[in-house]
Amino acid sequence: MKESPALIERVRQINAQFQQIDLTIDARLTGLKAGQALLARPDTPGLMPYLRALWFPVNLEKGTLTVERPLDERYEPGQVLHLTGLIGKPFRFRRTLRSVLLIALDTPPVALLMPIVPLISSKVSVTLLLLGSAVDYDTGHLPAELEIIHGDGELNWPNRVTTIGWADQVFVTVPEGSEQAALARVWRMFSELRADLPVGYLYGVFRPPMPCGMGACDACYVKTRNGDLAACLEGPAFDLTTVKLGERS
Repeated sequence: MKESPALIERVRQINAQFQQIDLTIDARLTGLKAGQALLARPDTPGLMPYLRALWFPVNLEKGTLTVERPLDERYEPGQVLHLTGLIGKPFRFRRTLRSVLLIALDTPPVALLMPIVPLISSKVSVTLLLLGSAVDYDTGHLPAELEIIHGDGELNWPNRVTTIGWADQVFVTVPEGSEQAALARVWRMFSELRADLPVGYLYGVFRPPMPCGMGACDACYVKTRNGDLAACLEGPAFDLTTVKLGERS
């Protein structure tokens, strides 16, 4: 895994909170798939590598990578960034898929956005469920075919049982640093509302610090029933039937 430069071609504001940045990237990064991420740092003298941020791209087309970043971060066309990747494995979508539920709880849904257009193009029904503070995320730039549902921080939303029963697979993103507790809440709720939580159904996206991105530093390990696994290699999305979550450990 090597660090490579990326050139900012365009910056545009998409809502009151976020901007999208188009990057020209090295050819070896063009194999990135939905669910994989990159470690990014600006071309700033003296900045240490461990300060790199985990970025989930939202689109990749014809060698141009698009990322979505908070509006309070400053980027300019012509600026050089340094990207390390590819981080992790793609989302593990089933071969036969009719419907997918994407859940953002108390965090913007950026980590879940890249697969939306390809799934819809493949005639898969996609629902984006925004819970808690995630409801503040403005979805006006997302595809019209995407169903969007708002709920509260207590994991309540309209037609909850129907939504859960309808989904063939579910992917959940929660605030960085609180994945264990937040995903344990989600697991309990799904367990109460659905009789069976099979392998390959409910995934949590883990975003721990990733200083090295190569599984060598132990910083991003996730405790699973198969041992401690590095999120930068085996994640960031983990099947929650395998993860040791609080009282399930």
